[in-house]
Amino acid sequence: MNKLNLLLVDDQRMFAESLKIYLTNYAEEVDIIGICSNGKEACDFVDNDEPDIILMDVHMPEMDGVEAVAKIKAKHPSVKIIMLSTYDEDESVRSALINGASGYLLKDISPTELIVSIRALNSGMIQISPSIAKNLIQSTYVEKKHVESDKEMDDKFPWFDTLTEREREIFALLATGKDNQQISEELCISPQTVRNRVSTIYSKLEVKDRFEIIQLANKLH
Repeated sequence: MNKLNLLLVDDQRMFAESLKIYLTNYAEEVDIIGICSNGKEACDFVDNDEPDIILMDVHMPEMDGVEAVAKIKAKHPSVKIIMLSTYDEDESVRSALINGASGYLLKDISPTELIVSIRALNSGMIQISPSIAKNLIQSTYVEKKHVESDKEMDDKFPWFDTLTEREREIFALLATGKDNQQISEELCISPQTVRNRVSTIYSKLEVKDRFEIIQLANKLH
């Protein structure tokens, strides 16, 4: 088995050490190659020993995670980075993703879910916590309404206001590449309920597949 070399970057040493122990014990395909306490240390580390994946905290001294992402991705574009944060500030999420992060997860995610996310990321799927994805899509829509007239917004995004709160959550997950089973697990609802909701979303938005969902989501950004 080819090991995934993983770097942990967090100024809370106890959190990082606990995460290292869990991943070492329960994710046999992962090899923790280092722990850094800020973005500057991470940049220096990656220059000398490039990992496959980085789990990166957002708020750290000396250099925060968002700036570190930009610097690392500029020099090492193949490195995949998941942001881990206690907070879901929209600006930090946007900045991290724009700078090249492949995911943004809240620290209250269970260790088991984190392992699933690492495996999914290695398969090429962007990883974003459901609440973050929903807020990001919704806040982007609201911000656009501040700079465009209501009529312009209604003409461009009439479909958004047709979705219920739960449908927006599912829409956000579909837009990040989640399948029905993953949505079921993340939202704690049955697979059949997900299928019914997805069918309703398709009908409301007049789309036929997930690719068109992703296209619609991209228009909001």
